[in-house]
Amino acid sequence: MSETILVTGSSGQIGTELVMNLRKIYGNDHVIASDIREPNAEVMESGPFEKLNVMDRPQIFEIVKKYKVTQVYHLVAMLSATAEKVPEAGWDLNMKSFFYIMELAREGHLKKVYWPSSIAVFGPTTPRINTPQHTIMEPTTVYGISKQTGERWCEYYFNKYGVDVRSIRYPGLISWKSEPGGGTTDYAVDIFYEALKTGKYTSFLKADTGLPMMYMEDAIRGTIELVEAPAEKVKIRSSYNFSSLSFTPEVLAQAIQKEMPDFSIDYNPDFRQAIAETWPESIDDHFAREHWGWKHNYDLNDMVKDMLKNLRTKLNIK
Repeated sequence: MSETILVTGSSGQIGTELVMNLRKIYGNDHVIASDIREPNAEVMESGPFEKLNVMDRPQIFEIVKKYKVTQVYHLVAMLSATAEKVPEAGWDLNMKSFFYIMELAREGHLKKVYWPSSIAVFGPTTPRINTPQHTIMEPTTVYGISKQTGERWCEYYFNKYGVDVRSIRYPGLISWKSEPGGGTTDYAVDIFYEALKTGKYTSFLKADTGLPMMYMEDAIRGTIELVEAPAEKVKIRSSYNFSSLSFTPEVLAQAIQKEMPDFSIDYNPDFRQAIAETWPESIDDHFAREHWGWKHNYDLNDMVKDMLKNLRTKLNIK
């Protein structure tokens, strides 16, 4: 039986690129993009799109039945900085929609579910350097609380009902294809746009605030590799630590200056600084590397060069 995949939240930072990569693997007609927002032209023109409000449980089921969906990548989430402003709405969106998908899997309508977690599950009491897979988790944001709760439900549904659910704790993700979506790590995307447009950037985090990051090319490839891995290799059913890069705004600015010597940065920390200080500086992801063979391809300098090259083209800047 061929796989048919539904991607919820497909118009977001991860979803846009994930849909296109999955369509290359499974065929355009076998990957259904869905979101409450319209997708970009590439997604819309290359395969099916369904306008979906994931808080509408019957509508999710109708789409699953219509396309005979076998797998769901459930990417819908209200991110950290946004959810802090509307906590109840953030919790409802992040958790209720997840339950609807997991219940469809429990009832036998889906063979496999992918659900993304985040480094936001960690908190101020978590060891911040080489944060272990299994450690203290006391998140202090609505986003982090919902992601930690989701991890527990992932493990519960696997142990109790045999649902084949898989998850990754994403670090900050850096991409040139989609705009930043309201996260605390989004400075690392904004900085490239401002470097090319104005030659300078004001960081909302302090110069020495280290955070784990990853280039989107690596994140998408790693996500698909986890979902496609044989079930016996997926030995952690809460969520895997997942890492490649760790840097500060100052270090990222220095890497950009190697390519753009006139670029300058200054600092004006806002409320996101307090969020960042509760998150890890670096991540120990050896279980992902041992269990299902995760390897990253992009180092900091590779990522900076690729971001600048592609954004120059996208923004039509010489």
